[in-house]
Amino acid sequence: MPSETQAPETPPNFWGYMPEEEYYTSQGVRNTQSYFDTPNGKIFTQSFLPLDQSKVKGTVFMSHGYGSDTGWLFQKICINFTTWGYAVFAADLLGHGRSDGLRCYLGDMEKVAATSLSFFVHVRRSESYKDLPAFLFAPLFVMPENMKPSKVHLFAYGLLFGLADTWAVMPDNKMVGKAIKDMEKLKIIASNPRRYTGPPRVGTMRELARVCQYIQDNFHRVTTAFLTVHGTADGVTCPSSSKRLYEKASSVDKTLKLYDGMYHSLIQGEPDENANIVLRDYERVD
Repeated sequence: MPSETQAPETPPNFWGYMPEEEYYTSQGVRNTQSYFDTPNGKIFTQSFLPLDQSKVKGTVFMSHGYGSDTGWLFQKICINFTTWGYAVFAADLLGHGRSDGLRCYLGDMEKVAATSLSFFVHVRRSESYKDLPAFLFAPLFVMPENMKPSKVHLFAYGLLFGLADTWAVMPDNKMVGKAIKDMEKLKIIASNPRRYTGPPRVGTMRELARVCQYIQDNFHRVTTAFLTVHGTADGVTCPSSSKRLYEKASSVDKTLKLYDGMYHSLIQGEPDENANIVLRDYERVD
């Protein structure tokens, strides 16, 4: 018998204890889960489709952030886009969630990106979706100075000629606490057994630093239409990066939304009233 002081169990999903299939059906959504074979290993994928397939007006391809996966609170975003009439497809990155690969090792970002892209392109070119508009939902990862990896650490480990690349020994800046404002949602995220909780790997931080710099240096080459959103209290990625993207991108159709006082995780991690503001803005762009 549990003691009176025992903490209550955290629900397995943001909606509570209702079984996934039952909940999805109640939202007008059909969820499927499968593995997709790539030259770099199997990746876990999910689809979120309107129950009425005749209402599909476009496709959305989603990628999650560092250390996370497409489960737990990530479904909230997928479900919302589906209820707006989109067929949504998401994949766990290599080394994340239920996909193959060393846990949270991103030592070759081109390889990681190409692996997810192979699934997205496969779906995009399929008979059902090849003629529909397609959108990419992905994080823009430009790190604040206090989140950047130590150059001294990277140099020292680099002297080992790649032997240390997979070592989980880099300083941990506790990104989850800086990303999630709502404490109840933080409890749900923290209970995810697939979430990576170890120290960052050497190669992961080296690649994140390299790719982030590459992204910043090439904002001017962006020509596609986009919406970029950011919380001004984001402690994981720089709000100024969204401003720079908006200012420097060559796109004709571009929109910037900044949310005062919100953290990094605008949908999964904010109180519902804040998350709903962001979702309404997404829907208006739709």
